[in-house]
Amino acid sequence: MKLLNRRLFNEDSYPERVLQFGTGVLLRGLPDYFIEKANRAGLFGGSIVVVKSTDTGGVDKFEQQDNLYTIHIKGIEKGSEVQDVLRISAISRVISAVRNWAAVLESARNPQLEIVISNTTEVGITLDEREDLFASPPVSFPGKLTAVLFERFRTFNGAEDRGLVILPTELIDKNGAVLQDIVLTLAERQQLGADFIKWIKNCNHFCNTLVDRIVPGSLGPAEQKQAEGQLGYRDELAIMAEPFCLWAIESSDPYVSEVLSFAQVDKGVVIAADIQKFKELKLRLLNGSHTFACGLAILAGFGTVKEAMADPVFSKYVRQLMHREIIPTLVGIGIGRGEASEFADRVIDRFSNPFLQHHWQSISTNYTSKMRMRNLPTIVRHRQQSAMAPTYMALGFAGYLYFMKATEGGELFNEWKDDLQECSDFWETTTQYLNRLQAEETVLGVIDQLNKKEEIR
Repeated sequence: MKLLNRRLFNEDSYPERVLQFGTGVLLRGLPDYFIEKANRAGLFGGSIVVVKSTDTGGVDKFEQQDNLYTIHIKGIEKGSEVQDVLRISAISRVISAVRNWAAVLESARNPQLEIVISNTTEVGITLDEREDLFASPPVSFPGKLTAVLFERFRTFNGAEDRGLVILPTELIDKNGAVLQDIVLTLAERQQLGADFIKWIKNCNHFCNTLVDRIVPGSLGPAEQKQAEGQLGYRDELAIMAEPFCLWAIESSDPYVSEVLSFAQVDKGVVIAADIQKFKELKLRLLNGSHTFACGLAILAGFGTVKEAMADPVFSKYVRQLMHREIIPTLVGIGIGRGEASEFADRVIDRFSNPFLQHHWQSISTNYTSKMRMRNLPTIVRHRQQSAMAPTYMALGFAGYLYFMKATEGGELFNEWKDDLQECSDFWETTTQYLNRLQAEETVLGVIDQLNKKEEIR
């Protein structure tokens, strides 16, 4: 069977408007996906030059397939199974930074370049004290970006209209602002000049962003074989993604919206003056409900999220947790109940995805820090808004304590008791559930009783 390549299809070509640092599946399954859709809809008209920052893996597979790949979208939407396929042709070429840094600098001199996208992991946006911006290439991603910007500044003599819209997608808070600070620090340390520093600040747009889409990566052997039979070609870069997708970009500048015209193609791309509400929805409803449910799910014997959601008792617990207790805390900070409820329903669809193997044991990694970051503020907000203890949260918290083998008088138990001293009613309810779980009552039995109790109320 023939390998996927451009000779098999009559693909349009577009000028290179995007420079992307990273070849990972998240970028290929989210930003590149949106750009492809926008090109097909006549809303963007640009291709992507991808920079592979590391020297592992090479770029051979991209070259062999003429930078084409297929994305297989599989999951649940509004309770129904969805499967779709889209061939991505938006990438024009992939450059190895280690082997061909000169080509990366050449792309910086392209007058049609407008956008930089990155995903170099959270560790990627850090200040490297060893950085040399004139190395081939610089060590860090911020160093590479600073070198690209400096090359562009020199090429166009600091022209105001040659700045770039920079969209880091690394999962750190205020990723755009953090990246800009590091770029400015590097420019100052390496004495690149006051005019360049002014140009960075005034002519470039470093946008904070939030991305949310599960992209597990390559297809399994059986799925790969089935796809080849259906599509008629072999694709060694094929990836799978869930239907849900969100790319929230923070900007109020009309110029940014004009440049990012691909945002018009899908409601999953949002450009807003403040993206904090999207962070809250994701952190509290998606991540937070995962964390509340994790210990209980493992104790109940479920290996994966989809197994737990297939159980009517457990799935009802997750739904009630979000709708009865977490959503009111979000409404209290100015998020509309309707949009919070819609997001929660989509979370249920995502948790129920039969094509994803999301293991609870993996979710339990760094359990305490996740509980503290994702759910402690939610518990405190609930206490501030309601005189009644949030029973679904309390049961989930008890499941966490039991999973962690926390007992009264133990270090972890007392640590949390101090943290929650202002929420005595919540702590009392948690302790009652913890005692029940330790009395060897079945987890599903306790959840079922709670659900029935809540129905009476």
